[in-house]
Amino acid sequence: MKDLTPQLIDSLKHYSLKDLTKDLTAGVIVAIIALPLSIALALASGVPPEQGLYTAIVAGFVISALGGSKVQIAGPTAAFATIVAGIVARSGMEGLAAATILAGLILIAMGLLRMGSLIKFIPYTITTGFTAGIAVTILIGQLKDFFGLTFTRAPVETVEKAAEVARTFHTVNWTAALVGCLALAILILWPKVSKKIPASLIAVVAMSAAVELLRLPVNTIGDLYTISNAPPRFVFPALSYETVAAVLPDAFTIAVLAAIESLLSAVVADEMIGSRHNSNMELVAQGVGNAASALFGGIPATGAIARTAANIKNGGRSPVAGMVHPGGLLLVLILLMPYAALIPMPCIAAILFQVAYNMSGWRTVVKVAKHSPKSDVAVLVVTFLLTVLFDLVVAIVVGLSLACLLFMKRMADVAVVKEWEYVEDGAPGRLKPVPPHVMVYEITGPMFFGAADKIPHIGDKGPRRVLILRMRAVPALDITALNGLRRLWEECERSGIQVIFSHVNEQPLSVFRRSGLYDQAGAENFVPNIDAALERAAELASGAEVGA
Repeated sequence: MKDLTPQLIDSLKHYSLKDLTKDLTAGVIVAIIALPLSIALALASGVPPEQGLYTAIVAGFVISALGGSKVQIAGPTAAFATIVAGIVARSGMEGLAAATILAGLILIAMGLLRMGSLIKFIPYTITTGFTAGIAVTILIGQLKDFFGLTFTRAPVETVEKAAEVARTFHTVNWTAALVGCLALAILILWPKVSKKIPASLIAVVAMSAAVELLRLPVNTIGDLYTISNAPPRFVFPALSYETVAAVLPDAFTIAVLAAIESLLSAVVADEMIGSRHNSNMELVAQGVGNAASALFGGIPATGAIARTAANIKNGGRSPVAGMVHPGGLLLVLILLMPYAALIPMPCIAAILFQVAYNMSGWRTVVKVAKHSPKSDVAVLVVTFLLTVLFDLVVAIVVGLSLACLLFMKRMADVAVVKEWEYVEDGAPGRLKPVPPHVMVYEITGPMFFGAADKIPHIGDKGPRRVLILRMRAVPALDITALNGLRRLWEECERSGIQVIFSHVNEQPLSVFRRSGLYDQAGAENFVPNIDAALERAAELASGAEVGA
């Protein structure tokens, strides 16, 4: 269990007052940044605004305290918004709590089973595709509030939301649209004025004041939600078999996405501070943090790249900074939360527009489209479209399936089984003298079910009574390819042709041994190199083992 030690323990071994000062400063700044984002992401997820703060407070503290990264900041993120909104619409808040707790247990199991390194096997095209797709779904989901539209129904799916926006666009509230545009302008321009105070906080304060003082006809959070400043309290959800069965697929989706997002964020943080995170401990912390979040009224959480980067840039270098930021949010929740009722909904939409833009990674998408093989681009596009048109589960399953099929095709294309060209004695360029009774086949590349059909059939080869299979370039062999080699060996045995296996690597050799073909072919016919194979062939030629 040594490798499942939280980074907090290591960080406190040489902790100083100077480190504490830096972490306190960074934690307070991150709390200021997280405040409007937590509220906005809660609303985008279809839950009351205080639940976003509950998530940042509870999950943020737990994940920093137990995590495998020194500087990771956790909380609600845009990646979960559409997933959470869908769960709430289908199964209610009890279903969301159940799904989040189950996701936490799955994440804990992943960490204990040392599955942190497996996340690297998810192709870059898939993560790029579904991240861009989530960005589009967030943008479409916020068009209603940005333009102050009046919907006649409450669509859940992204396509339905887009259709409802088009159908009801004649109800646009131009005052709301103006407020949204002004908020968006502040978000874009304020960083050029000052980077010390978050642009989102300036936008929230300025637009709330404008709407309140000018009595503008714009919906605010208080018009749509009941605001509570009560601190998080423990509530165990009423779990039943039916609820668990209904939300189990959603729990797996939350767990996989939380693992991907948190470990990607941890990798980015490592690059920024020259450190290395413990991926398995991070998964355990994410699991405990998500379960705790659900038990205290929160929603799913994961590592947030933007908040983590802000923590680093402001001097945070230990988990203490991540544990300070929930404290700041808790004070805001208790003392200032009623004022959140004044925040205009178009301003929230504008903040989420910027979040969607930043997470879309459109420059990365363009780069991949320009410089990647067409098959990889196809995987990216399919994953993107399925995320927008259906949901993340379908997108990841289909995207991974396509990526695996493409990988297998590429590996099969690499695999080659080719007979040597035999040159007469004395001819220029001769590398190895091959006796007239010997034929040599070179096998190159991984031999698996996708390449098994390349194993040849041996017909009448005239005077050639020994077949050497040179396998030094075969790193891996599966049971389907082995069966192909067994078939070849049996054909040769019936034809009186002796088979010699040359330079069989460790993994293929273990497959030969377990299958019994090693004993059937004879240990003496497995030789370390081509020279030994030719010597064995010469022995067979001079003995009774080679038929007349």
